[in-house]
Amino acid sequence: MPSKIKSNKPFPSARRSLLAIALIASCLGLSAHAQSTWPSRPVKLVVAFPPGGVADVMSRVVSQPLSEALGQPVVIENKGGANGNVAADAVAKAPADGYTLLVSTTGIESVNPFVFTKMPYDPQKDLAPVAMLGRIQLFLVTKPGLPVKDAKEFVALAKASPTPLSYGSAGPGSTPHLAGELFKQQAGFPSTHIPYRGAAPALQDLLASQLDYYFDPGISFPHVRTGKLKMLAVASNKRSALFPDVPTLGEAGYKGVEADTWFGVYAPAGVPAEVVARLNREINKALAVAAVKARFTDVGGEATPMSPAEFKNVAQTETRVFSALIKASGIKLD
Repeated sequence: MPSKIKSNKPFPSARRSLLAIALIASCLGLSAHAQSTWPSRPVKLVVAFPPGGVADVMSRVVSQPLSEALGQPVVIENKGGANGNVAADAVAKAPADGYTLLVSTTGIESVNPFVFTKMPYDPQKDLAPVAMLGRIQLFLVTKPGLPVKDAKEFVALAKASPTPLSYGSAGPGSTPHLAGELFKQQAGFPSTHIPYRGAAPALQDLLASQLDYYFDPGISFPHVRTGKLKMLAVASNKRSALFPDVPTLGEAGYKGVEADTWFGVYAPAGVPAEVVARLNREINKALAVAAVKARFTDVGGEATPMSPAEFKNVAQTETRVFSALIKASGIKLD
């Protein structure tokens, strides 16, 4: 009888196994290729605030050592608006290739989803934390001539005033706005919020005594040092190295009034893990450079190198505080 001819074709199950192995190898190859070739062209940092602000300064200072480390230009693009949403939405919809990154405050996670009635993107699903840049402390500063010398006297005056005191902020939902809400909530006095389009115009009205107080992100320092304005306290969990004699609001008896502004770098969700790791490593190295730290200090900031997980933890902790405050205060934006 003729012998049976054996086929060299693999059985279906074996064929599936070979295909799976080939697919895994292909993915590993693509990952290795991305790691070895990125970056092959300029990297763009989309800054969620106008030129000249703290976020812009931090981005430009870090961009130089980052560019040197990556071997490619790092380009800054300012795209302000909607408390960071305009820039964040643009980056969230950009290709997840590591060439378009966002510089914003953690408020895009901890504030915006709770104050805006509609969000054009989902910060939890569409963006990924890459590296923290730094934080800015907020300072309780009062207008010229207000007859108080510390936070306790200020609260006593606010409670006794026949009309609510007024405070300014950089805009609805901004960290200075939330600091003002936290303070009056914890201290138990009424006040009227006056929103501005940025911290600078609020400062000008404070100098002109059109406002009673505001939470300053650092631009009032020259006026405080010359005695034109009074700095009463820091809305943080620690004192400022720039004004070590100024107590925190917690030390003054008003616990929980902590509203540091954190600035960080985000990427579109899906950027390869090795690209995120490289960016985190190089940004943290840049933050350790003495000239970078000094420039951050000049604008009232503090360089804060972190891992992506630590960055995420800061945002989540902030979210718990601000989401409850926003709900209690009824803050809403269209």
